[in-house]
Amino acid sequence: MLEGKNVNLRIMEKEDLPLFVEWINNPEVFGEYNPLHQTSRTEAEKHHEKGNSEEGEFIIEKKDGSKIGYICHFTLVHPAGKHLEIGYFLVPSERGKGYGTEALGIMVDYLFLSKDVMRIQVQTDVRNVVSQKVIEKVGFRREGTLRKNFFMRGEWVDACIYSILREEWKGPRILTEKVPAK
Repeated sequence: MLEGKNVNLRIMEKEDLPLFVEWINNPEVFGEYNPLHQTSRTEAEKHHEKGNSEEGEFIIEKKDGSKIGYICHFTLVHPAGKHLEIGYFLVPSERGKGYGTEALGIMVDYLFLSKDVMRIQVQTDVRNVVSQKVIEKVGFRREGTLRKNFFMRGEWVDACIYSILREEWKGPRILTEKVPAK
C-alpha cells in the first residue's frame, strides 16, 4: 500500500471489481470529461486476470478505508521510446477536498522511485479546469493542446497534455517518511 497523509493507494484486487465497474459505468462518477463507457463485470475480470506488468491500477482510499476513487499508470510505447501516463477519477462527493492532488502526488513519487522513467504525462479535456489545477499543483507543466484527441460523447474534443520530468520532480513529498531503525 502506498500511504499518504489523508489517502492511501491500494492495488486494485478482484474484490474491488464490482465497485470499479459500477463507477466506470456511471457517467456522474467517471466524470463529464471522460468518454461514456460501459463494461461488464466479466470484461473487467478478464482484463484484471490478464494483468500487465506495464500498468498498475489502484483504489484511492481515505484513512478510514472508504473507497473514493481510482488511479492508474500505463505505458505508451512508440518508436522513440516509452512514456508513462497516469489516469484518475474520484467519486463526486469527494472531489474538491485535496484527495486527488494527494493521490496524484503519491503516484508520481511511486513511479519515479520504482521505475527507470524520465517523464510522466497526464492528459485532460481542455474544458476540465479543475483537473488542470490538480495536475499543476503536483508539478506537471503544460506542454500544449492535442487537437481533436478524444472522441467523447458524440464529438471530437481537444486535450491538454502535461508532463513532469525526473529532474523537475522535487523528490518524494508524501511517500517516504523515514522510520527510525530499532
